[in-house]
Amino acid sequence: MSSPLSRRPVVASLAVLPLATRTARAEGSVGIVETRKFVARDFKLQGGAVLPEMTLAYETYGKLAPDGRNAVLLTHGFTSSHHMAGLTIANGAEGSWDGLVGPGKAIDTDRLFVVSSNMLGSSYGSTSPAFKNPATGKPWGPDFPDITLVDIVGAQKALLDSLGVKHLVAVAGPSFGGYQTFQWGVAYPTFMDGLVAVVSAPKGSGGEAAVASLVDQLAKDPHWNGGRYYDNGGIQAVLTDMRIATLKRYGIDQQLAAQFPDKAVREAEIKKRAETWSKVFDGNSLVTLRKASVRFDAEKDLAKIKAKVLYVLSRTDKLFPPSIAPGVMAKLKKAGVTADYYEIDSDFGHSASGLDAAKWAPRLTTFMAGLEKRS
Repeated sequence: MSSPLSRRPVVASLAVLPLATRTARAEGSVGIVETRKFVARDFKLQGGAVLPEMTLAYETYGKLAPDGRNAVLLTHGFTSSHHMAGLTIANGAEGSWDGLVGPGKAIDTDRLFVVSSNMLGSSYGSTSPAFKNPATGKPWGPDFPDITLVDIVGAQKALLDSLGVKHLVAVAGPSFGGYQTFQWGVAYPTFMDGLVAVVSAPKGSGGEAAVASLVDQLAKDPHWNGGRYYDNGGIQAVLTDMRIATLKRYGIDQQLAAQFPDKAVREAEIKKRAETWSKVFDGNSLVTLRKASVRFDAEKDLAKIKAKVLYVLSRTDKLFPPSIAPGVMAKLKKAGVTADYYEIDSDFGHSASGLDAAKWAPRLTTFMAGLEKRS
């Protein structure tokens, strides 16, 4: 396979749609934010297909310096969104990393310009299988072209270029966002000073069997129809069941135990949250992103990384348990990468980086301070 550097997407024309406004912020908060949209034409994917129009949804916090070198890119998880700080203008929801991003916080928006980008293929405003295929006038569905981490990161690079970002202080993100972080490090090694990969790894797992298993689960919904369900009622029922299982795997029981000590009441709350998610997230996006994740492998290119790395896991995470840390750190060291490891002492499993932000914010603060001196 050729180097990711040789497969950067071709962008024939760029357009930024500045849809966001920001109101007065509360102390320590980036305030109220709204999603913006970036559009690129004729976006070439690693596999050779071309998206006639590629849209990325994103938020920004803070102000870009005149030299364009004070930026941080935030990357998000598999089934979450790019809303990582502040409060949404739509419903006042708090960003998933609000405890880490804002004025005076670990990622300090008084000094840094933060871009939080939705993934290509995701379900929160970026081009995905639910988007209309211009060739047919109908949703792409299962015909959506396969994408890779190279494509996801390449789309983000095009976004940053359009915003005038010349250099990143850091790329940071949890879970699938950690995959993106490592991919940034090997694809654009001189473009950032630091990488913060959280509850993640430099290589995907599960293989094609994981993709097949996911499709089998989705196919249990009577409306699945091979992924062509947009006109026949959708597949919310099976998505809700899958989301309940995912939330429990992520540690939601522990998260809600104090607020909902009665198990039946807690189960009802979990189902409510799962139903809210299943109304928004698209089943074909799950398949598209799962394919990208199992084929992801930055491990073979770790020697390309020039940035400093902060690798963070959670003590109770079942998806990326701390037992994998020695192996990852050994591979980083062998590749000549300067890397530190930190473990969040949290009961919140895979969700620890946001829900227990205070437990690792000091370590992130120290890491970011060192990077800012270099930038």
